[in-house]
Amino acid sequence: MESLISRFFDYLFGLLIIWLSLGALSAVPVLHFLTLGYFLAASARVAKSGRIRDGLIGLKTAARIGKILLAAWLLFVPVRLLHSYWYDAQIIDPNSGSVKNLASLLIIWIVTVTLFILWAILRGGRLRNFTWPAPARLIRWMGAPKSFISFVPKFSPTKIIRLFFGYFKLGFFGFVGGAIWLLIPVLILFLAPLISSPVLSALVSLLGTILLGIVALYVPFLQTRYAVSRRFLEFKNWRVVREEFRKAPLALWLALFVTLLFALPLYILKIELTPREVAWIPNLVFVLFMYPARLLLGWANSRAIRREDRSHWVWRIFGRLGMFPSVVVYVFVVWISQYLSWHGSYSLFEQHAFLLPAPMLGM
Repeated sequence: MESLISRFFDYLFGLLIIWLSLGALSAVPVLHFLTLGYFLAASARVAKSGRIRDGLIGLKTAARIGKILLAAWLLFVPVRLLHSYWYDAQIIDPNSGSVKNLASLLIIWIVTVTLFILWAILRGGRLRNFTWPAPARLIRWMGAPKSFISFVPKFSPTKIIRLFFGYFKLGFFGFVGGAIWLLIPVLILFLAPLISSPVLSALVSLLGTILLGIVALYVPFLQTRYAVSRRFLEFKNWRVVREEFRKAPLALWLALFVTLLFALPLYILKIELTPREVAWIPNLVFVLFMYPARLLLGWANSRAIRREDRSHWVWRIFGRLGMFPSVVVYVFVVWISQYLSWHGSYSLFEQHAFLLPAPMLGM
């Protein structure tokens, strides 16, 4: 039971840190490609193994960081309280002896807490390491300085840089591949309101929505295939996606339905300009919804790859019937967003279901 609870908190802390980290990265220009790259890498791992949990990349490391941050925050609560006393005393009488005593005590307490946190991290960074300083172990460690190396986790800057570059490259080319598919329908929708003739403008807009609906059927699965093979030419293999649908129609329909459905809340948040103080909220919403969608896309791809024969024609019909309303609702929301969003028609370029929360605006 204790192990089960510990594992639950590990998952909780790990997912929280991953969520916050990806949300922060997605709010920074250029670095936001790391978020998309992580999504595609997670989707690829699920596609290869067929297990959703394999897409939780770096969960253990994130859980360790989360527990360290939580423990450090709790340990600094008395420090913040003591600082408030010192600040109040300084305002009342800055030259009093109590101010100097509180300042000295504050410095000692900060140094002590900082050293205790570092010692807990060296011992493994688990929550139990932050509850007791283990003085006997500290004395033994201080008497054997060479053993310091055994406490330091293995860290390879080259490996970290290679990992981040891999995510960036995957996200950048995944973005480019999806943008190429989306360029024509989005441009048609963007230019349609500029046509003076209302009838012609409506027809052009209808053409753009139909093309966007067709593109929406393929782009997420093509991005997943690219993430698996790391070959950019996968973006032209739309016929392979059709064949995968014939093998696992319900799985691909479910993945597409969730992907398009989970993209809709972010359009609601863009009706008004987000205040600068809370500008990070849409990015957290983006990660919260699109990360599970990417994992599900990888699972659907895995189902299609592992099946050799086509599904019964009945299931294929059900899959097509299910995809039609999903795509219709999505393209309608995208179309109407240009009249509701703060950015107007430029919001059409914010195809966060396939790309980023705001690839061209608000970053």
